[in-house]
Amino acid sequence: MGIKQYKPTSAGRRSGMVSDFADCTNPNENKPEKSLLAPKPKKGGRNNQGITCVRFRGGGHKQRYRKIDFKRVRDEVMATVIQVEYDPNRTSRIALIEYPRDDKHEFSRTYILAPNGLKAGDKVISGESDLVEPKPGNCMPLWKVPLGMTIHNIEMIPGKGGQICRSAGCGAVLTAREKEWAQLTMPSGEIRRVSSKCRATIGVVSNAEHMNISIGKAGRMRWKGRKPHNRGTSMNPTDHPLGGGEGRSKGGRNPVSPTGVPAKGGKTRHDRKPGGKAIIRRRPAGPFQNTA
Repeated sequence: MGIKQYKPTSAGRRSGMVSDFADCTNPNENKPEKSLLAPKPKKGGRNNQGITCVRFRGGGHKQRYRKIDFKRVRDEVMATVIQVEYDPNRTSRIALIEYPRDDKHEFSRTYILAPNGLKAGDKVISGESDLVEPKPGNCMPLWKVPLGMTIHNIEMIPGKGGQICRSAGCGAVLTAREKEWAQLTMPSGEIRRVSSKCRATIGVVSNAEHMNISIGKAGRMRWKGRKPHNRGTSMNPTDHPLGGGEGRSKGGRNPVSPTGVPAKGGKTRHDRKPGGKAIIRRRPAGPFQNTA
């Protein structure tokens, strides 16, 4: 796992970087499992009424979605890692695992998020029994995970599937347990509690070098479906709250979206949300975040 740089044959090549895919199994030969693929239609940032809800989205390379098993509910059955693959829909790598065939399950293969260090031929298992050891790739409830271990793909509601720490290089630390609650320290510095019945996978998510990749040119963002971002201060006052004025202006207020919602760290969360009660200490405030 690392980053590869090309010879500077052009301005885009000079500053651009790509992953060397060293953590993937035969990256030039392996193909995704057809039974686990689904079509991924393009939305262009629009809702079901055709109204643009997310700006600067559209185009991009054609992709197919990989069905990931975030729940890991097939317990006490040892699975073998077939290969580690690249997934265009996420920053982390995914691992194709195979269970022994039986009559209860239609498919014996599935995708999981690949933790750092997982490779073809390894064994992974999930469940609550003594067969499940705390090693990378194994999934178990938080009441069984030893304190101080780094975990990922963490459930917020028991049985719903992993929702926290799923991107490349992410991992939360299980710091304490008290009665029915487990205390987690998130990568952002936030400390929150979740039910001890929630499941999590041991280890850190793979492809931690993703954050060091330099895009290099605007065309690579267009391949991702990202269009050029136009500044609000360059617009007319009818189009954006920061627009207008004689000459170049600073906008006259904190950065906001066209509808006036704070765009760079401002407080937009409602305290009435039930999830806010589970936060013991919020993440450190950013440069534009309102801490009041």
